[in-house]
Amino acid sequence: MKIVIVGGVAAGMSAATRLRRLDENAEIIVLEQGPFVSFATCGLPFYLSGEIAAKDDLLVQTPAKLKQRFNIDVRVNHQVMAVDPVSHTVQVQQPAGLATLSYDRLILAPGAKPVMPDLPGLEKATNVFVLHNIPDLDQIMARLSTTAARQVTLVGGGFIGLEMAEALRQRGLAVTIIEQKAHILPPLDEEMAAGVEAELVAHDIRIIKNHAVKGFRQAGRLLILDDETELKTDLTLMAVGVRPATDFLASSGVQLGDHGGIIVDEHYQTSLPDVYAAGDAIEVTQTLSGQSAQISLASPANRQGRQVADNVAGYPRQNRGSIGTAIVRAFGVTAAVTGLNEADLRNQGLPYKAVHVSGDDHASYFPGSQTLLLKLLFDPTSGKIYGAQGVGPAGVDKRIDVLATAIKGRLTVADLPELELSYAPPFGSAKDPVNLLGYAALNVVEGISENIQWYDLQENEVAGRQLIDVRNPDELAQGYFPESRSLPLDQLRDRLSELNPEQAYIVSCQSGHRSYVAERILKQHGFDVVNLDGGFSLYHTVRPDELLYD
Repeated sequence: MKIVIVGGVAAGMSAATRLRRLDENAEIIVLEQGPFVSFATCGLPFYLSGEIAAKDDLLVQTPAKLKQRFNIDVRVNHQVMAVDPVSHTVQVQQPAGLATLSYDRLILAPGAKPVMPDLPGLEKATNVFVLHNIPDLDQIMARLSTTAARQVTLVGGGFIGLEMAEALRQRGLAVTIIEQKAHILPPLDEEMAAGVEAELVAHDIRIIKNHAVKGFRQAGRLLILDDETELKTDLTLMAVGVRPATDFLASSGVQLGDHGGIIVDEHYQTSLPDVYAAGDAIEVTQTLSGQSAQISLASPANRQGRQVADNVAGYPRQNRGSIGTAIVRAFGVTAAVTGLNEADLRNQGLPYKAVHVSGDDHASYFPGSQTLLLKLLFDPTSGKIYGAQGVGPAGVDKRIDVLATAIKGRLTVADLPELELSYAPPFGSAKDPVNLLGYAALNVVEGISENIQWYDLQENEVAGRQLIDVRNPDELAQGYFPESRSLPLDQLRDRLSELNPEQAYIVSCQSGHRSYVAERILKQHGFDVVNLDGGFSLYHTVRPDELLYD
C-alpha cells in the first residue's frame, strides 16, 4: 500500500511513524512544504529568549534519521498544490518543478498557519513578522541582530503572544501588547487573567486592551490603532491566531467546516474515499459542548496522528474530540485552562455555577509554599464539570492536569473530594486544592451554600442586600468594600442580635472560606444570606479601583 502524508511536524509525523510500526511493507511518503519536517514549534519562543541555547535542540527528527530508523521517504520543500480524488493523485510543487504523485491512501495533516490581517500599509512594512516555524524564527533573529530594535509590539494577547512578550522582554526590549478583547488570555475568564496581567505589568510590559490595529505607516515603523492612536514600533509580531492551512483543497471536493477546517468522521475519514485527515487542519468536536471547534494544540495533534494511522492500518480508533487544555508561563506566574469558560457557557445557554478556591501548592507549614487560585465551572444540578482554570506561581500545572483528566473521565464535582492525590509536605496538602474545589462545588449543588460571583456584587447590593465583611479589623488595612459592615467571624455568634432578620445579606472574607462558615452560621439562624465567592482577594484582583483604602 502506498500512503502519502501531506505535512509533517506533529500529526503528520506521528501518523507516519505509527504506520511503519503497524505495517513494515507499506510505502510511506511524507510531503512537507517547509525545510524542516519535525521540530518543536512550542519551543520557538524559548529559543528567542535564550533559554534554549542551541537551535538544533528544536529539531526532533531529520529526513535522514527517519529514513534510517523507519524507512520513511520524507520530502522537504515539497508543497502539495491540489488533490485529485478521482485519479488518486496529488499535485506537488517540488524544487525541480511541478509533479504528480499517486496514492492508495492519503492523510492530510497540513496544520494551521498564522492569521495575517489585511491591513493598510502592511504590504510595505519591513518589520512585521509571525512566529510559526524555524524560518520565521530566523527572520526575527536576523532583524534583531542587524537593527537597533528597542520597541517591540505584540498584536494579540493570547498564549503565544504572552510567550513571545516574555521572551522579548528577557532580551531587554521594551514590549507592548495590543489585545482587541477586554482582557488578555481570552480563553481564561476576566478575573483569572487579571493576575497574569499584573505580573506582566510588574515586568514593565505595556498592555493596551479593547483596541485593534487599524494599519501601518512608515514601512511598518508606525502602528495605527482603531482610535487613531499612533505607536512607534521597531518590530511587530502578529499573534492574532491561526487558521487551517486548507487553501490547496479548494477544488478537491474535501468538505470544510465553518472554521475552514477539514470535516472528518469518527475515524478521521474525510468526505472523500481513501482520504483521511488529522491535526490542526481538522474541525474537532468540543467534547463538553458537542459543537464544532478549532483547537490547535500539540497534544491533540499528536494523538490524532497516531489514531488516524491506526484507522488506515485497520485498527479502528474513535475520534472522541478535544476539551482544549492549555498552559502558559508569564515570568513568575503560570496560567492554565481546560474545558469551557464562562463566555462559552453563556453563549451556549448552559446553566452553570462557579467556585474559586485559594490553596497552597504544598503544605503551608513546609518552607516555600505559594498560593494558587483555582476556578471550577459546573452544572448546578448534575455536578458535571464544564471547565477549570488556574493561576499562580507554582502547582497550577498539576491541578489543571488532574481536572482535565477528571473531565475526560466524566467525573462530577462529587468525585473530586474522593481523588486520592499524592501527599507529603514538600509536594502537596492533605486536602489538595482540587479536593477543596470539589467540596465547595458540592456544597453549591446540594444547596448547602449559595454563592454569587464578583460581577454580581453591585447588582445584589442595588437589590437591597447588605455586605458583611467577616475579616479581622487588621485585614481591613488592605482595603474594604464601600458601604460594607465589619463583623469579624469569631464575634458573629455573639452579635447576631445586631443583625436584622428582615434584611438580606452578603458575606465576604479574604478568600471565601471564612465567609462560607459565616454563611452557614447565619443560614441556620434563619437569615437570608449568600457568600461572595472568592472574597475580597478576588475582587481586589479584578476591580481594585472600586474598593476603599485608608
